[in-house]
This record gives sequence, structure tokens and C-alpha cells, in this order.
Amino acid sequence: MNKGRLILMPNTLDFGVDDSLDLREVLPQRVIEQAARLGHWAAENAKTTRALLKRVDAVAPLAQPLQAVQIVELPRPAKGGKPGSDDTAAWRALLKPALEGHDLGLISEAGLPAVADPGARLVAAAHEAGIEVLPLSGPSSLLLALAASGLNGQSFAFVGYLPVDAGGRTARIRELETLSAKAGQTQLLIETPYRNEALRQALLASLKPGTRLSISVGLTLPGGWTRTATVADWKRGSTAALPDRIPAVFALLA
Repeated sequence: MNKGRLILMPNTLDFGVDDSLDLREVLPQRVIEQAARLGHWAAENAKTTRALLKRVDAVAPLAQPLQAVQIVELPRPAKGGKPGSDDTAAWRALLKPALEGHDLGLISEAGLPAVADPGARLVAAAHEAGIEVLPLSGPSSLLLALAASGLNGQSFAFVGYLPVDAGGRTARIRELETLSAKAGQTQLLIETPYRNEALRQALLASLKPGTRLSISVGLTLPGGWTRTATVADWKRGSTAALPDRIPAVFALLA
């Protein structure tokens, strides 16, 4: 039996909350048509994947009813566990449709699967199983934010989420600032949207005045924006609180 492919399917960057979004303004037509024909998905969040497929159906009718599309959520690591430390068998099990000859879509909340996304583990499992991996063009929240920031795009690192507790978060911010200054390297961070404003306040309280901080909110969405300024200038400005339902990407360069 011929194996199916693991198709890395780009996503919108709004978590499905913007009903006014025209899918064709964010995703190429080829991607939309590919999504319409897939009957098997691996996803971070089944609910937002169904929301995306409803949008897809409005542009390119789904090959089968949405209720018949199989969406399986990615395994979640145990609390405090490291990425990739969870059960390897659970990741391999997600590839069953591809092993049976069906194309399998992988979708991420971060726009491009396997970048700032636990789906990288599924991609690795696909390579181990001899399954073809097909990446499709689409937005990546990290790269869009980096490109718009004006910070160092030749040397950068994605450091993910910071500790939730105030002490650990402050220590990590200062550690990243020191690393950035030593290496001239942009540091990229993300946060759960409802903690966007808390992270901004922590960054402004912990970083040195001359460090440049860039914040991108709602990229590819109507009203999306990027602002880059020194910490001192951020503090001098009067800025409304960051939205608590729209993704944001933070970048710093000391």
C-alpha cells in the first residue's frame, strides 16, 4: 500500500475569532483547495481547526461533510515536561491515516506547522516512518514579526514562553537580555493571549532603558500592527492595553 503524505498546512493567525477575515487574503488558493480535500487532520486544537474548515468550505467546498472529517489533537506533554518527552507511540499513532494511504494535514495555531509548534515531533515521526512531508506556503507569526521589527534578522532565537511566576519571569528576561547583548541576537517570545499585557509590563519593568522592544499584534488581520522602540520610549508613550484574544509576538534586542 502506498503511504499518504504529511501536509504542513498553514493557518490564519487569529485563532478563528475574526469572522470578517477573508481567507483568500491570508492563504494561497492552492492551500485552501488542498485543505478542502483532506479528510484527516492532526491539530493543536480541534475547535479552531473546524472553524478554519468552515472558512475553507466557503471558498472551496469540502470534499466531505465537516462532521465526517477526522481531527485528532496532538499529545500534550505532562505538566512541567519537556517538548518531545511524551510517549513516542502516541505521536506515531497519529500517522495511522498516512500509513493507510491517506494524506494527513498538520495544522498549528502559530501559522506555519512545526515552527514554534509541538507538531515538529510529528514531522520527525513522519520522517522516521518514511512518510513524505510536504510544506505549503503561508504565514508564520514569528517570521512576520521578526521581519516587521527592524531588529537583527541575521541572528535570532525563538525562546518560547517565559515562566508564569513573577520571579522566574524576571530572571529569564534579564538572562535573555544579557544573551542578546553578548551575541547581538534578537530574542523572540510568545505568550498566551490573555497574558499579553502582563508580559509587556514585565518586559518594560525588567529590561534596560536602551534595549529595543518590538511587539507585533494580529499580523495578517485587519488592524494588525508592529511597534519597535526602546524600553524608555515605550514607557514614555501612552499605549492601550494589548488585546487578550489576539496572538502577539514579542522581540527584544539589547
